[in-house]
Amino acid sequence: MEAGYQVIARRWRPKQFDELVGQDYIVRTLKNAISGKRIAHAYMLVGPRGTGKTSTARLFAKALNCEQGPTVTPCNQCPSCEEITAGNSLDVIEIDGASNNSVEQVRELREDCQYAPTRGRYKIYIIDEVHMLSNAAFNALLKTLEEPPSHVIFIFATTEARKVLATIVSRCQRFAFRPIADSVIAEKLSSIAQTENISVEDEALQTIARLANGGMRDAQSILDQMISFCGDAIKEQDVLDVYGLAPPKVVESLLKAVAAADYNKIIDHVEELDREGRDLYRALLDLQDLTRQALLEAVRQNGSTSSLGRPLRAEELMRMLEALRDKEHSVKMGLSEKVNFEVALLSAVEASRARAIDSLIREISGLAKELPEPEGSPKKKVAQAEPSANPEPSSYNQPQSKEEEEKEKDTEQPTEQEIVNESIAEELMVEEPPLSSSAAASAPSTSNEELVLPETQPELESLVAKIPQSTKKFIEEQLRGHFREVQKIDTAKLI
Repeated sequence: MEAGYQVIARRWRPKQFDELVGQDYIVRTLKNAISGKRIAHAYMLVGPRGTGKTSTARLFAKALNCEQGPTVTPCNQCPSCEEITAGNSLDVIEIDGASNNSVEQVRELREDCQYAPTRGRYKIYIIDEVHMLSNAAFNALLKTLEEPPSHVIFIFATTEARKVLATIVSRCQRFAFRPIADSVIAEKLSSIAQTENISVEDEALQTIARLANGGMRDAQSILDQMISFCGDAIKEQDVLDVYGLAPPKVVESLLKAVAAADYNKIIDHVEELDREGRDLYRALLDLQDLTRQALLEAVRQNGSTSSLGRPLRAEELMRMLEALRDKEHSVKMGLSEKVNFEVALLSAVEASRARAIDSLIREISGLAKELPEPEGSPKKKVAQAEPSANPEPSSYNQPQSKEEEEKEKDTEQPTEQEIVNESIAEELMVEEPPLSSSAAASAPSTSNEELVLPETQPELESLVAKIPQSTKKFIEEQLRGHFREVQKIDTAKLI
């Protein structure tokens, strides 16, 4: 009878610790524990799917029960190693937490763990998706987990560690598996493809690694599917077509259109993606990733970057990224993916063009310091109060009659604060030179201060010419202003 086909993810499951990629600190810790004979009685392996939790548990079990062990390099040839690899070892019991989550089944486990192992040194229980156990089942396991028999080791694996009781976690050594980097996944897939005599473009490997979201098993499953679709030669376009991904060049062009506020180009790109059946939610995630890269580049380059076709500040890129992230749920779960995707892009355009008022005031304040002072503009002078040579005698020193005292009591006296305010006002009296008749006729009247306009157009042009080019460009393009007068601004009054 011919043996059935075994998928790449199973055929390429790590058989040695050195073959486990992307989890270096976990491999090092377990190796040191085996070499130093510091074997704990319970381990908790947490992390995303496809990152090597179950594979690590099996490797650890083989290292402990190998006939040449405990060793960091199991032989994979002795009966114990072969049984663990095949999944039929009597001393390594793998339990699915979702279907064995009751108190009765935990009670059976407690009774079973009292018996000695049949072949190996340890009796190892690997409970996958342990967060599916009920609270009552967890509590029934507490005592055995805290003080198990010397020959029993528990290895728990879960993708949702927050659902596991803290009393369980505190009794285990916890290992956090991280998502595997795309470059590491692509390198591993390239090694597999060479061994399988499959030709794969580097861009295709990068696309597969990006699709896997940090999971090696997901990447291997995608590679297996692409081999079935393409045969012995896999190209990037094949991966894009099978999984409905937007080409990187199209995503980059779409983001540049958002940065440039080119609405027609945005709509054309969305129509093209929708017509070709591309995954718009995945395209949104790719746009977020490119925007994030541009934001980090702007931060490293003192707050500005031109990687998206025009100069963009970090502030603009941050608002653009926030707008794209805010619409992520509606694109994924909404009724009309296309409409929500278009709204997300247009919202990102508007968000990038908005300006925070505080940053605008700061920028204007900085530009005001560079403005030239107009010639012949009136200058304010503060008149200092001089003491009188012949001060009048104070009325308080004159004797008063009873009638005058009663009359003064009936009169409202000014408060101390009013007296202080009046004295300050007297000291800050402002005197301005009188305007000429022509200037007085042309100057607009305001309630607070007289604004003086240049008498002739050439005078205005000469004043404008003295303004720095960057300041004029900001006023004309960003603020859309026109020069009618040029006047020195008191920067101390600006915020």
